[in-house]
Amino acid sequence: MCIRDSWCVECIRMERNTFVEPQIQALFEKMQPLQADVTQNDKTDQALMSRYDIIGPPAILFFDRNGQELRSRRLVGFYNADDFAKHLEAVLGAN
Repeated sequence: MCIRDSWCVECIRMERNTFVEPQIQALFEKMQPLQADVTQNDKTDQALMSRYDIIGPPAILFFDRNGQELRSRRLVGFYNADDFAKHLEAVLGAN
């Protein structure tokens, strides 16, 4: 799950520079990526962020096949494609 929004500079950087890379797209095919846009910061957005103890975007959370968060694999902030790919490979190897 990726929490992102249009005013988040780091979110935009991830979308433009990291998520578009072929190596990342190939790894995403082995996962089920979801994004939640919390731009409105309404009650629903606040409840989602509260539920997962997120102060603000970007936060990238990973879950196992049973829906349990892999809290030690959580990322916050910008990651370039190489570092993000290494992280995704580690997450895939943990499942």
